[in-house]
Amino acid sequence: MKYDHRSIEKKWQDKWEAAGVFHASNASSKPKYYTLIEFPYPSGQGLHVGHPRSYTAIDIVARKRRLQGYNVLYPIGWDAFGLPTENFAIKNHVHPTEVTKKNIARFKQQLQSLGISFDWSREINTTDPDYYKWTQWIFLQLFKHGLAYKKEMAVNWCTSCKCVLANEEVVNGVCERCGSEVVRKVKSQWMLKITEYAQRLIDDLDLVDYPDRVKAQQKNWIGRSTGAEVDFTATTGDKLTVYTTRPDTLYGATYMVVSPEHPMIEKWADRLKNIDEVRAYQSEAARKSDFERTEVAKDKTGVRLNGVAAVNPVTGKEIPIFISDYVLVSYGTGAIMAVPAHDTRDWEFAKKFDLPIIEVVKGGDVENEAFTDCATGIMVNSGILDGLTVDEAKKKITDYLTEKGLGHSKVNFKLRDWVFSRQRYWGEPIPVVYCEKCGYVPLPESELPLRLPDVKSYEPTDTGESPLAHMTDWVTTTCPHCGGEAKRETDTMPQWAGSSWYFLRYIDPHNDNALASEEALKYWTPVDWYNGGMEHTTLHLLYSRFWHKFLYDIHVVPTPEPYAKRTSHGMILGENGEKMSKSRGNVVNPDEIVSEYGADTMRLYEMFIGDFEKAAPWSSAGIKGCRRFVERYWNLQNILCEEKGVRKSLEISFNKAIKKVGEDIEALKFNTAIATLMALMNDIADAGSITRDELKVFTVLLNPFAPHVTEEMWALMKFNGAMACQQAWPEYDEAKCTEDTVEIVVQVNGKVRAHLSVAADIAKDAAVAAAKADEKIAAELGGKTVVKEIYVPGKLVNIVVK
Repeated sequence: MKYDHRSIEKKWQDKWEAAGVFHASNASSKPKYYTLIEFPYPSGQGLHVGHPRSYTAIDIVARKRRLQGYNVLYPIGWDAFGLPTENFAIKNHVHPTEVTKKNIARFKQQLQSLGISFDWSREINTTDPDYYKWTQWIFLQLFKHGLAYKKEMAVNWCTSCKCVLANEEVVNGVCERCGSEVVRKVKSQWMLKITEYAQRLIDDLDLVDYPDRVKAQQKNWIGRSTGAEVDFTATTGDKLTVYTTRPDTLYGATYMVVSPEHPMIEKWADRLKNIDEVRAYQSEAARKSDFERTEVAKDKTGVRLNGVAAVNPVTGKEIPIFISDYVLVSYGTGAIMAVPAHDTRDWEFAKKFDLPIIEVVKGGDVENEAFTDCATGIMVNSGILDGLTVDEAKKKITDYLTEKGLGHSKVNFKLRDWVFSRQRYWGEPIPVVYCEKCGYVPLPESELPLRLPDVKSYEPTDTGESPLAHMTDWVTTTCPHCGGEAKRETDTMPQWAGSSWYFLRYIDPHNDNALASEEALKYWTPVDWYNGGMEHTTLHLLYSRFWHKFLYDIHVVPTPEPYAKRTSHGMILGENGEKMSKSRGNVVNPDEIVSEYGADTMRLYEMFIGDFEKAAPWSSAGIKGCRRFVERYWNLQNILCEEKGVRKSLEISFNKAIKKVGEDIEALKFNTAIATLMALMNDIADAGSITRDELKVFTVLLNPFAPHVTEEMWALMKFNGAMACQQAWPEYDEAKCTEDTVEIVVQVNGKVRAHLSVAADIAKDAAVAAAKADEKIAAELGGKTVVKEIYVPGKLVNIVVK
């Protein structure tokens, strides 16, 4: 009998939702389990088959947990603010609200067709004022605690779009959207002081269960280093401070480099004899992104500041100062000391500009290349440090600098404060006003949400201000502090804002008085299992940990970390092994797969395709194999027998399968779990029949992977009144997970000559004796001398003769 997925799958999706079987309760006596995926951005393209991989995997975990008796929260929502929607709206002259509504409807229909056990009663949308009211509330708390501030800083500016771009939107120095030149401009931006949490963001990784690669990426992004700040004095009398992790190499500093934006350049402008050359270089540097400026492989460029030099604080010698674009004003102090003997970039720069190269750590040929393998070694040409090891020298020079008032030890982080404003329309309004008398003033919390006004034109302005800046009736307001005239902030929040706390709103999504109740937060947090892409490890994952720690500090949430466990998945590639994209023509639409083969087949294939944590190419042939497995399961009803229970002949197969499938789900080894079910199916086929009790167990084991066909089977068999998804996960008997007998191979001189069935725990002597007693082996050994006897337990006997 053929399985008709088209009529059956939609029926069960409707039944599940009508019965609310996947709706979590905030007042349950069951133990809680909170499973989470990165909520999707509803793009116009809809889902491709790569998107459901993560959703299906965590759905399998969530369904298993429910079968194990947990109160499971597996929620869904929409990360719907952001540039792609705004850009689409501008291009097609459709309001972003309408675009978002249409895209969400499309995504929702696609997700529901896959049978994911989301709790749709808790659906959220970051563009809903009832949601972003609390995003704004969190921003106000950050502002009140000094963690949100406004600062003049260099940003990427598209000369055609006339708007600020994120670093990710600048590709090879041009705008990703229009291809026009991108330059650097100084604009006033809202910033969040994530750097205040840098050390805790590292330390508290010890509290969570994250893969080592995720922890390493976060630590590398934060970039903690220990070194010293050293004060150089310019010939003008000004102090130039540098941060270095290698203060021991200070005697080898033969020049300095400052960023083209360093404020001292303006102070020294009248003294510089080559100011026109300096200005030209500054202008050229302004046209490059930070990424382009710091590429290791790029040509080294720079301009010497003629008229000003620096003095090395330990040698007393004057050394030249250059400007070069590879030094960023946003990192460290915007100035570096250059030690060309022991840094490749400094060495190349020194060679280009004919600067001295002084070896200070013994061991290399610094005239021919930088000696960079110098984490250990002996100091030379280093005055008071000569003869010391590197570690001894670091301590001695830092103590010396501190004693002389020339520097001090310093812990530094690569992590920069978070640029938190966008000069665009489609984002959360920032709930702050500017008053000439009072400065920046937060809105009263009673006035939240500050709604995004409906505008006719949401295109970027010529000045780079947000489109909201033209709405004078909305912009002009009253200062909440003094009652005088004030202007609203017209920048909006970045897309990362709404996604930095969404997991908390799921807990209590209809609460009008708080982002979530204290009781609900205490019950549900932290998230027990969170799966997402590796590409979000250093942005969303870091940002949300920062916001959560802040909320913990102000006693809003009860846990210091938001997620107890984090896993990551590999992407599904096109059949050609490349990343799926419309431009490559290799996108596979899940709607077509669901229509032709069914959602259960697609779910099984996405989990069977390979190692969940690694990328895997799509295969049309593979999907057909999974459909055949669904059909084989469906037709088990045709071989029902009158016997009861799990028969002795299948007892070990079933116990082993229950154990293996359960363990594999926990280890994200979905492919081997499905392979185990396929092997069990073969054992049943070999038996030629199946009992109702065996079919019950198989159905519950398969249910998390293929929920629709298993629900239909459960109902068809009238096993009991409840649904398959409401049963108990089967238990196994450890004693029945091992075979009493095993088949071993018998080899003579490495060639297979026989197969024997022996006791699973047979000793070597007995196994060899049984092998020699076999007629075929006895014939092989006749007239020959046994040189060696080898036994691999449970596998083989190899008898070496001559």
